[in-house]
Amino acid sequence: MNPYSPQLIDESRQGEALTKNKESLVDSDPNEVLLVSKRSLYIESYGCQMNFSDSEIVASILENEGFTLTQNPKTADIIFINTCSIRENAEQKARARLREFKSYTSRKPGAIIGVLGCMAERLKGKFLEEEKLVDMVVGPDAYRDLPRLLSEIDHGQKAMNVLLSREETYADISPLRFTSNGISAFVSIMRGCDNMCSFCVVPFTRGRERSRDPESIVREVEDLSRQGYKEVTLLGQNVDSYKYDLGESVNLDFADLLERVALVDPEIRVRFSTSHPKDITDKVLHTMARYENICKYIHLPVQSGNSRILEMMNRTYSREWYLSRISAIRRIMPECGISSDFISGFCSETESEHEDTLSLMESVKFDYAFMFKYSERPGTLAAKRYPDDIPEEIKARRLQEIIDLQRKHSFYHLKNQVGQVQKVLIEGRSKKSSLDYSGRNDRNAMVVFPSTQNLSPGMYAWVKIIDCTSATLLGLVQNEF
Repeated sequence: MNPYSPQLIDESRQGEALTKNKESLVDSDPNEVLLVSKRSLYIESYGCQMNFSDSEIVASILENEGFTLTQNPKTADIIFINTCSIRENAEQKARARLREFKSYTSRKPGAIIGVLGCMAERLKGKFLEEEKLVDMVVGPDAYRDLPRLLSEIDHGQKAMNVLLSREETYADISPLRFTSNGISAFVSIMRGCDNMCSFCVVPFTRGRERSRDPESIVREVEDLSRQGYKEVTLLGQNVDSYKYDLGESVNLDFADLLERVALVDPEIRVRFSTSHPKDITDKVLHTMARYENICKYIHLPVQSGNSRILEMMNRTYSREWYLSRISAIRRIMPECGISSDFISGFCSETESEHEDTLSLMESVKFDYAFMFKYSERPGTLAAKRYPDDIPEEIKARRLQEIIDLQRKHSFYHLKNQVGQVQKVLIEGRSKKSSLDYSGRNDRNAMVVFPSTQNLSPGMYAWVKIIDCTSATLLGLVQNEF
C-alpha cells in the first residue's frame, strides 16, 4: 500500500455494521458501531485501509476482554483514534479531533483517550508530555498490550507502548469487522515496509516488512466465505513483496498466495492493495488473468513521471521501467483497470519535470488517481537531504493540472465502458436514490442501476452500461431487457 494513498474505502460502507453475528448491533455513523455494554469503547479511524483493518484487530482484542463498542464518543468510557501521519493535514485533523474528545472526557470522570497507529509511533511520548490530550499512546505493533496498558491507566498512570516488532502480524486474531458492510472485508497479509521512499514515514511508523503465515490468511478467507462475504481485499504496504518461507528452501510468493485465496471460493472476489512498480511480476499478472474472481484492477503508484525525481524519491525504478510494467499489464490483461498516486512539487522539481508527469499520464491514461501536494514529513530521508523549495502556489497549480488531466482520463475510461454488460457486486442503495442499487464492477468502477425485487446487497448482477457521469457508470439489469 503506497503510504501517500488515502483510504480506498467506500464512504458508504465505513460505518455499516456486520449484523450476522451480533444481534445487538444497530445502524451507526462512519467508523462506528453500537453494542450495549458496562464499559464502552469508541474507535475512530483515519488514513489508509490498513488503519481500518488494525482498528478491527483492536476491537477484537478488547472485546475478548469484555469491552463493547459504542457509536457515541460523548458517553464512551474509552476513546481511541487510529491515526495517520502521511501528511501534516492528517495530523492536524487528528489533533483537532482529540481536543474535541478532551471536552467530552472532562465531563466524564474516569474516561480514557488513546492515540493508536502511525501518529502515535511518530510522536511517541510527546503526546503525553507536551500536548496532554491523551492518556495512552500505542503503536501499530503493540495492540496485544492494550489490556495491560488500560490496567495501568486504571491505577492512575499514563501508558505507552510504541515498540516495533519484527514478527508481529496478528495472524491468530480474528478481526471484529465493525467497519465492514458484511459484503466486503479487508485481510491483512503483511505488515511494515522495507522500501525507504524518501518522502515516506511508513518504514519509521510501521517497522520492517514481515509476511503473515499463508495458512492463517486462507483460514480467514474461508471463515469470511462461511459468513457470506463476497469480496476480500488483501492488504499490505507492498503486497508484491510478500514472501513466506515454507522450509526446505521453498518460498511462497504473492502470486502463489493470490492463487490460494482465489481457490477458496469462486464466488468471492479478490482484490489487493497496494502494488509497487519494482516488484509486480508477470507471474502475478498471469495469475490474475487465470482466475475470473481475481478482479482486473491494479493500484500501481508512480508518484512522478520524471526519472530524476523518482531517483530522489528513492522509488528504485525509472520512468521507462514503470511504463514497461504498464505495457505488461496491458498485454496480459487488456481490460485491466489501473490507478496511481501522484505527488506534485517534490523537492527541486522543475517545470519540465512536472510536464513529464503530465506526459506519462497521457501515455497511460489511468482510470483513477490519488493526487497530493508534497508535504515534508519530519524524520524522512527527504526532510534530511533536500530543501522543500517549491513554493506552495506552484505546488497547488501543478496539482490542479494533474487533477484536471486525471478527470479527463477517468471520464474517457467510463465512456469506453458504455454498451458493455458487466458483472457488478451490489454493495447497497445508491447515495442519491433509494430506488437504485450501487456496486463495483471488476475494474473498480462504481455502477448505479435501478433495483429489482430479485436482487439484494451481496448478490451479483449482470448490468448493461447505458450511460455515465464523470465518476459513475449508469446501467440496467440485463435480464430486464
